[in-house]
Amino acid sequence: MKFSLTWLKDHLETTATAEEISAKLNAIGLEVESVEDASAKLTGFRVAKVLTAERHPNADKLQVLSVDVGDGTPLQVVCGAPNARAGLVGVLGLPGAVVPAGGFELKKSAIRGVESNGMMCSTRELELGEDHDGIIELPADAPIGMAFAEYHGSDPVFDVAITPNRPDCMGVYGIARDLAAAGLGTLKPIVVSSVNGHFDCPTEIRTDDPEGCPAFFGRVIRGVKNGPSPDWMQDRLKSAGQRPISALVDITNYVMLAYGRPAHAYDLAKLTGAIFARRARQGETVLALNGKEYTLDAEMTVIADDAGVHDIAGIMGGEHSGCSETTTDVLLEVAYFDPQRIGDTGRKLNLTSDARQRFERGVDPAFLDKGLDLLTQLILEICGGEASKVIRAGTPPSGTKVVSYHPSLALQLGGVAIADEAQKATLTALGFGTDARWNVIVPSWRPDVDGSADIVEEVVRIHGLDNITSEPLPRADGVARPTATPAQKLERRVRRAAAARGLNEAVTWSFLPTPDAEAFAEGNGGLWVLANPISEDMKAMRPSLLPGLLAAVRRNVDRGAAGLRLFELGRRYLRGANGASDERLTLGAVLAGEKTPRGWATGKAQSFDAYDAKAEALALLAEAGAPVDNLQVMGEAGAQFHPGQSATLRLGPKTVLARFGMLHPAILKQFDIDVPVAAVELFLDAIPGKRGSAGFARSAYAPPALQAVKRDFAFLVDAKLPAGDLVRAVKGADKASIVAARLFDDFRGQGVPEGQKSLAIEVTLQPGDKSFDEAELKAIAEKVTAAATKLGAVLRG
Repeated sequence: MKFSLTWLKDHLETTATAEEISAKLNAIGLEVESVEDASAKLTGFRVAKVLTAERHPNADKLQVLSVDVGDGTPLQVVCGAPNARAGLVGVLGLPGAVVPAGGFELKKSAIRGVESNGMMCSTRELELGEDHDGIIELPADAPIGMAFAEYHGSDPVFDVAITPNRPDCMGVYGIARDLAAAGLGTLKPIVVSSVNGHFDCPTEIRTDDPEGCPAFFGRVIRGVKNGPSPDWMQDRLKSAGQRPISALVDITNYVMLAYGRPAHAYDLAKLTGAIFARRARQGETVLALNGKEYTLDAEMTVIADDAGVHDIAGIMGGEHSGCSETTTDVLLEVAYFDPQRIGDTGRKLNLTSDARQRFERGVDPAFLDKGLDLLTQLILEICGGEASKVIRAGTPPSGTKVVSYHPSLALQLGGVAIADEAQKATLTALGFGTDARWNVIVPSWRPDVDGSADIVEEVVRIHGLDNITSEPLPRADGVARPTATPAQKLERRVRRAAAARGLNEAVTWSFLPTPDAEAFAEGNGGLWVLANPISEDMKAMRPSLLPGLLAAVRRNVDRGAAGLRLFELGRRYLRGANGASDERLTLGAVLAGEKTPRGWATGKAQSFDAYDAKAEALALLAEAGAPVDNLQVMGEAGAQFHPGQSATLRLGPKTVLARFGMLHPAILKQFDIDVPVAAVELFLDAIPGKRGSAGFARSAYAPPALQAVKRDFAFLVDAKLPAGDLVRAVKGADKASIVAARLFDDFRGQGVPEGQKSLAIEVTLQPGDKSFDEAELKAIAEKVTAAATKLGAVLRG
């Protein structure tokens, strides 16, 4: 929101400087992003008088001027402006000055062989207007030699970031109200009188969509002359970054920016029959003022006449019904639109505008009549004409509400004691009403205030957040106790382990495009979809961390990355029982593209595979404290993974701790990724906690006194039997003696029957009080063989 100091003072009686106003705005929660002073751009430009103007000897369209800059030594300047003449008082840019419009520095130079010591400037070159037909002409009594910045005067422009919950400050008047409440001046009342109509409105006005447009007020003004708007209005619009167009358009923009009340003016001659608000028809199109055509759906509200659509309601007018220099009769529209409907329409069409920003935040529903009177009054004053009677179709919502409050809440919630009378004075200055029992009446322009905590915020911010003293929290004596929860410690441990393994951490949005979220919603209980998202690309809450990581992969691969190792630690959002929210701590990781680049020693580049993903899953689960030795490798990783190249890691048949593998080609195609991607998802919330509530579940580690013994076993098993199942069975054959078992060979070929494979396992035996004797070793070997036999394994001779 941009506005000039002059514009602010139209509504606020104050002697405060720009610096004081900026500081106060920041103090009351209205962040000032910048304060620009246009006069700072005018350094090096002076008021100058043309003494003589002679024809250039080498150019027909140039003149050689003798210019007085007030120091008694005229300067020679070459100028091509048609209005340059002796006696003219204008603005001269001296060598060293930087022209605002072009950004170039003026230098003493020769133009067509004649020396020129500067440049006589136009309004466009100094960014003071659009006129470029000639140089600036100042009054004859302008002081020669004065710095033009001093002569022109300073009018700083504030750029204030308005948060979405403050629609009342989307107009200069609302900002002036806050400053007045903060003690920086006196708020001027809005001076407007009701304009009586001289004839019945010739056009029927109605609303056929009372949900999308509860109220539609309008009137006709005939006999207007649509020329340029007055200089004072153009100056204010320019300070807000608006380009003046014509009086009728400028007036509607002025009222919107000054009071936060969008409106629209139609050329009555371009309308057919009645004008009304209605739902758009599916597939209907409209050509908007920005020159683009938009296709509408049945959930959007439009303004139409008997011939077709003219407006995307509350967002942008139509190209073919706007006002032009030939407009003589105008129809004014001042309406109230449903904020959610406006927001949904804007996001669907990817269309934003100043009007949309105000309507979707919530305009003042009680300002329709006064807004229409302001528009009518300005049009009659500037453009002339005669106004009809007002037609009021529908009824706007009341907008007011009553909140129960108690002054003690300022201390209880805000941390600062404020006198009751001071709180009441603050609320009154902000437009709130209070009764003897502290029932607070919220004004219609404050839809963001819903409860007593909001009242506390208003009172405390006007009192001054910087006036709240810092109070240390109470602290127990002695050494501070750890504050991190077990979940926080787990996150830190796993994050460090992932980084140590060469994975780069990514931080992605918790919101996804709906199609991306649906691709990973299978088996996750359904999606949470936002009713009022920031954009269509951030509408669904993520059911998995992998879609966000895949989007990061696509961005990096598109920019030339050959190989990626990314991980993210965060929450996925599921629908629990009875539709309850269910957030679960998860780690997602993706390994994309090249695992190792091509090289003289390794040959071609190698890609990641499912075993790389499995290795990451096991290593990170081990760091998280999961009993990885007891995990089972099972299928059913999900439709997002490649069948036969993916699996799950489970603790028992039902508890899934992780899933891993190569992603399905259909998923990669959906995300527009053309390199193979291995993925891992660890469900950290499913890892069982440590046993025991006090101390450790196991005693401190003590190295064994005796040397371990190793024995090798080779078994013939069915080729489809997972090697991990056999290793697990062997290790559990004698838990007291066997401390480790690992697969060291998988052979299929000569000597091994068709449909079978030979698995060789190294078993580590740890004696306790004494060394094993032959009988004990034989007994353990028999236990190992028996455990393997249960899986159909046969000991090889």
